Amino acid sequence: MKIAALAPVAWRTPPRHYGPWEQMASNLTEELIKAGIEVTLFATGDSVTAGSLDAVVDRGYEEDKSIDAKVAECLHISNLMEKAEDFDLIHNHFDFLPLTYSALINTPLITTIHGFSSEKIIPVYKKYNDHTYYVSISNSDRHPDLNYLDTVYNGIVTDEFDFVAQPEDYLLFFGRIHPDKGTAEAIEIALKTGRKLLIAGIIQDERYFLEKVEPFLGKSVEFLGAAGPEERNELLGKAAALLHPINFEEPFGLSVAEAMTCGTPVIAFNRGSMPELIIDKKTGFLVKDVEQAVQVIKMLLPGVNRKKCRAHAIAKFSAKKMAEDYLALYQKILSEKY
Repeated sequence: MKIAALAPVAWRTPPRHYGPWEQMASNLTEELIKAGIEVTLFATGDSVTAGSLDAVVDRGYEEDKSIDAKVAECLHISNLMEKAEDFDLIHNHFDFLPLTYSALINTPLITTIHGFSSEKIIPVYKKYNDHTYYVSISNSDRHPDLNYLDTVYNGIVTDEFDFVAQPEDYLLFFGRIHPDKGTAEAIEIALKTGRKLLIAGIIQDERYFLEKVEPFLGKSVEFLGAAGPEERNELLGKAAALLHPINFEEPFGLSVAEAMTCGTPVIAFNRGSMPELIIDKKTGFLVKDVEQAVQVIKMLLPGVNRKKCRAHAIAKFSAKKMAEDYLALYQKILSEKY
């Protein structure tokens, strides 16, 4: 079986800091290679893989602002599609644009829908509804107008996350600094509990950071900036809890799975995929607002069994399980074709 994995080209695959779609493309590619599958990764030229790398864009356009994003995307996607006949199957992690080639090639195309940036992109997905294969990353992130082959949860490389039995006392916010992710709410929760809060992530909304985050920085609230893999492991593992007070219907939450893999419980607003990731009162808490989050931290957090958090995360959200689930789908698609 020869697979072409199409990653985005906003960031390197795997990303140095931020880049969840690139991270998932990498995690799946490397696990498939371990399973003996021949995979060619189509990604930026500085990407890293144990398989073959095919690149026409040297660096991610978010890392090199001299690159025109649309030009890079067109060159990147067409590079793979012109070689489509070399592969048994194409796995698209690049949203809707590659679908527009799907009727022009014979190679089956499976698309992991990592989220919908807007309702405006749905017509493209609908046009190719019966011609390609769609996979959702959570049951909560399914569009009613689309047909899905299955749901496969994102998988992380669990060996990269160490279990920490005795954490420190701080709370952690790990993610984009953006209103959707609830950085301001995390600060409010921490201040009301009297706990120190560490904030790690890229600033995606500069005004929001200046107005809602920066005024509170000091001894009890510390901003660390973007965190690489080693720093992420340490921050997540030593935290008493991860705060995830999201203000949108999040398709998945990588940091949620990563935290639980370290044994760290997650306190999340009960929206989007959170009920699918967190076992309420066992691996974390699903809360409705800031006040409820404050109460569970004060009253219930000490009772969480960190070993059970890790066991749950490894069972449901490992890269190995993700690869096994996708392999089953690949085989189903290829058996239908032939």
